[in-house]
Amino acid sequence: QAVRDDLGYEPTGLWLAERVWEPHLAKPLAEAGVEYIIVDDTHFKYVGLDDEDLFGYYVTEEQGCTLKIFATSKWLRYAIPWRPVGEVIEWLRSQADGGGRKVAVMGDDGEKFGLWPGTYEHCWGGQRMHNELANLRGNEFTSGWIEKFFTALEESSDWLTTVLPGEYARRFPALGRIYLPTASYDEMTEWALPAKYAGQIVHLKHRLQEEGREDVLRFIKGGFWRYFLVKYPEINTMHKKMLRVSEKVHRTTKDQSTLDHLWAGQCNCPYWHGVFGGIYLFHIRVANFRHLLEAEARADEKLHGAGEWIEWRALDFDGDASPELLVESDAQNLYFDPAEGGSLFEWDWRAKRYNLLNTMTRRPEGYHQDLIEAGRRGEIVVAGEEGELETIHTTRVRVKEPGLHEKLYYDWYRRSSLLDHFLHPATTLEDFCRCRYGEQGDFVNQPYDYEVEEKGDELVVRLTRRGHVWCGEQLTPIRVEKGIRLEAGEAGISVTYTLTNTGPRAVELRFGSETNWGILGGDGPGAYYLLPSGDRLALNSKGELGGVGEIELVSEPLGMRIGVRFSRPANLWRFPVETVSNSEAGF
Repeated sequence: QAVRDDLGYEPTGLWLAERVWEPHLAKPLAEAGVEYIIVDDTHFKYVGLDDEDLFGYYVTEEQGCTLKIFATSKWLRYAIPWRPVGEVIEWLRSQADGGGRKVAVMGDDGEKFGLWPGTYEHCWGGQRMHNELANLRGNEFTSGWIEKFFTALEESSDWLTTVLPGEYARRFPALGRIYLPTASYDEMTEWALPAKYAGQIVHLKHRLQEEGREDVLRFIKGGFWRYFLVKYPEINTMHKKMLRVSEKVHRTTKDQSTLDHLWAGQCNCPYWHGVFGGIYLFHIRVANFRHLLEAEARADEKLHGAGEWIEWRALDFDGDASPELLVESDAQNLYFDPAEGGSLFEWDWRAKRYNLLNTMTRRPEGYHQDLIEAGRRGEIVVAGEEGELETIHTTRVRVKEPGLHEKLYYDWYRRSSLLDHFLHPATTLEDFCRCRYGEQGDFVNQPYDYEVEEKGDELVVRLTRRGHVWCGEQLTPIRVEKGIRLEAGEAGISVTYTLTNTGPRAVELRFGSETNWGILGGDGPGAYYLLPSGDRLALNSKGELGGVGEIELVSEPLGMRIGVRFSRPANLWRFPVETVSNSEAGF
């Protein structure tokens, strides 16, 4: 619609996000009026085509619905805007045959033309800020790669013609019929693999490249894009939340602004991870959830009206063949996973359109080994200290802050909430923070039984497990019950723990309940723990407080104050859960 309104042009093509292709897409795209898309040449090579077969487009179909597909040249993607302009023009000249029917396509994300480190000055010239673009005219761009490239295209117009893909498809016939497998660009298929194999396939490809084995490389295919839903449970949670909201929206309303919020919550960025931040970028996760919760609020108002309400259901929310408990009300949503420690994995504060438990688990990544080895060799480069232009394909290890290779700690369970720990007596805060401690019980990620009691506008969710705890050399049977009380119209919960020793001997145990909060702020001045004394502690601070009766988590930018109160004084550990992830600018 924006293209129609702003440019007065009827679009016929679609940019397929991350070139993630699945064969069934041909039908819905064709039904939406899309005539062509662009994917990578690697998609075509998987089915046996060569570079010389790709100077045109092919036609695929799904259930009789046809779609035209162009192949973007990997050579051009890697050359533009990195190689000298003259070299790119000469490559194009070498492909020309005088017939005027061959088309070379370069489709790629716009971010490499100014957002990647060093590319803004390289592409556009000078040190001007992005918001000054509107004031630039004509030859003010002359020092940038883009101006040089388009000047070269104009100067080559006697043998080289620029053309829109849609126009080309209307003028020339297809090269043939094609059926492509599920695929994305090479790197994406590497990132979708489990961490231990992602590193292996990268090293395998490097070795084959050094050996000049292009004949073998073309058949080396990585994983499947949807495996990100397995690799990162946080992605799966967001995806299934999106599906649930989508069902509500389409069942209740066709309001355009509501659909806009739903579609914004479907933005692909946090549904994967590779060299780019993806799911690790907290602000993007927050934005997606905000839009999904806005769309859900509008749909629920159609379903329930404007008054107070509360309801629950047990269903397989996350697609693991085990039921989750979904408690939803006018004020909040709480999603429990009985099969995974009876944990609370989503808590939506609906008035704020905010998921309070929007956290990430620290897990190995395929590129972590590169960071560790570079640290051992002393070959880590701090980003910004060298002004060299680099692509995301650089083999150098860059970091945004020193010492990251010494902060790689991994969790053996998902960092959700209401997690029940029985700690070894020698466990310290530092041990627990690093997830290198003695867990004496079998409760953290093991199944709980559940029941839900309804009392008018109040619900009580009871999660119970009969497990065991090591006490010295003895395995003691322990029953843990946690009861969570919720009321319609209230954004808050009351949690009651009951621990019962069902064994024959008295034991002394060290029990702790873990909650992971996903709140923006870090060490910012407006984000802090507030103690009853009035003292403030940064949200990313680490420490132990004894005899705590209550504490508040405050985020002034978000307008949030979250109060936590205990029925008896408790020892409270606090620490940030910090992941180490890669990005185009470094770790």
